[in-house]
Amino acid sequence: MAEALARHSMVKASASGWAAVMNRSPELASEPIVAGWVDAGRPLIVRRPGCSDTADLVPLGLPLPPCHGKRRIAVSLAAADILTSAPPPLLADAAEAAPAHWRATIDLLLQLVPETRTFGSLAWQHLTGLPYLSERSDLDLLWPLPAVMQAKTLPSDIAAIAKQAPMRLDGEITGPAGGVQWRELTGADEDEVLVKSSAGVASMTRAAFLSGAAS
Repeated sequence: MAEALARHSMVKASASGWAAVMNRSPELASEPIVAGWVDAGRPLIVRRPGCSDTADLVPLGLPLPPCHGKRRIAVSLAAADILTSAPPPLLADAAEAAPAHWRATIDLLLQLVPETRTFGSLAWQHLTGLPYLSERSDLDLLWPLPAVMQAKTLPSDIAAIAKQAPMRLDGEITGPAGGVQWRELTGADEDEVLVKSSAGVASMTRAAFLSGAAS
């Protein structure tokens, strides 16, 4: 865990580390689903650090399902208390948890970029078995930046699928510099876009980002 974990990484925490979090936050410990989250084998997600986070702790999130209030809980753990980390699940793997009327759109997305990953309600339902999805759920995705020629058309290709999709497509195209909300990348090459990474937020031109520039 010496290197900073990428945003949206899914991590498993140690029982002792989670107990320390519950001790620091008794208001969370009073909620059984939160207190038992790690013991149930459920993951946490790496988030961008906020103003109140300290540099020596890893900032993590825990979004609760709608039936438990749909709260987004922010916690922090020492790196030593993170047992494993992995990228968010592949859309192809999480698709089995999707509503039937999403399947045609998911098939198109996988044809476009087979390596697409998902990190929102679909991912959490797939990973935990808890009921995260509702009729108003978005499909939150991460598209890895493909070869340069395909990168130039990827935002418009996503837009074409989104136009016909039964759900809202949200998420980021990710490259060496970080991630950019895909709709921002449908503009002109000289447009400035916001690039989010574990180090913070920076700006660069659309053309530079899609070329695979690191910063």
